[in-house]
Amino acid sequence: MQLSKDSKLTLYPLTIRDDNKHFIVEDNMSGEFYEMPKICIEAINMIRKGETLCEIEERLLLNYPEDEVELLSFANQLLELDLIETIDGKLINNKVKQNHTPNGFKWLSPVVGKFFFNKISTKIFAGIILINIIMVFIHPHLLPNYTDLFIFDSMMFNIVTYMLITLILIMIHEFGHILAVRSYGLPAKLDIGHRLLFVVFETDLTGAWKLRPQQRNILYTAGICFDQVMLLSAFSLLLIFQGSHPVFIGVLSIIVLDIFIKTVYQCCFYMKTDLYYLCENMTGCYNLMENGKKFLHKWIPLIKPDPSTETFEGEEKVVKYYSIFYICGVVFTIGLFAFYFVPQMIFVYSSIIPALFDPSNQASFWDAIIFFSQSVLMIGLLLYVWRKNRTHKSGLIKE
Repeated sequence: MQLSKDSKLTLYPLTIRDDNKHFIVEDNMSGEFYEMPKICIEAINMIRKGETLCEIEERLLLNYPEDEVELLSFANQLLELDLIETIDGKLINNKVKQNHTPNGFKWLSPVVGKFFFNKISTKIFAGIILINIIMVFIHPHLLPNYTDLFIFDSMMFNIVTYMLITLILIMIHEFGHILAVRSYGLPAKLDIGHRLLFVVFETDLTGAWKLRPQQRNILYTAGICFDQVMLLSAFSLLLIFQGSHPVFIGVLSIIVLDIFIKTVYQCCFYMKTDLYYLCENMTGCYNLMENGKKFLHKWIPLIKPDPSTETFEGEEKVVKYYSIFYICGVVFTIGLFAFYFVPQMIFVYSSIIPALFDPSNQASFWDAIIFFSQSVLMIGLLLYVWRKNRTHKSGLIKE
């Protein structure tokens, strides 16, 4: 169907919310969200009043003489985003839009969420983080070591123990996000995803765009708050029960190690971690990673830019600063691999590989089988997530 400057459009039901710098537009039919500047919102309001594209363009040129106004181009963008229902009274298609809004955990009462996340609890969580930092300075021996992973002589028991503890801590972290979302009466969805080579569980926080920016901060930091509660508990028990049973101390040490690694991981801004979304929300510069890659592409051609996003006026400085964090994040993660993951893997594989070729030692042989089975499982999950993400990609889109 051909668009012209004399066309009149009918849009699908939209909800427009004022945000940090621009506006968030929600497609009520699909549940998708888009960031648009004020000039686009004015154009949408005029379209709703039944004005032609030519009339709208003339009025916007008077209101924004310094801006480049092309209503036909904007209308084509709306068409690509599937926000236009009819053109000159003619229905574009009869297909029913698929709604991508998460609808899980509605059984969890918002009252429960508000118990954990309210004005008082946020101050308590901030205090817990400060206490953890002070405890590390006073008791530096609480800092983890990669050898904390190996509690037992049996590698199989070490792997199973670590996987179990990690899974429990991940669920606690994600449940923090879910409780925070439910505290505002919004639905949530727990899914599996990846950050580069890391397979991760993730809570769909798409509904957060319905909230004010200050309210979204709580949703993004909720998982970290629960992590810090667990870390304080582990620190306290390690200090109280010094010299206790080695397995008990070993489990607590694994908890500290796991949370420490995850906290460092949160600082890796080149992956979309909780702190990344917090940074985006506080600066009001959404799609920060995509815009940062565009900026770095000028000097590092290997970094592929995303053509679907653009940097709005006034965001250039934040994007440049983020680019620095991006590079630092890469260096930081290389250090994490060098000092934690690589020593662990060297130790594990040096123990496992000889045992794999010696079935006479049953215990060591089955240790090796379990370890390689776990490796295959993780690689399989990673491939599954990569494939799933290729078929469906959602998020905030800038126009």
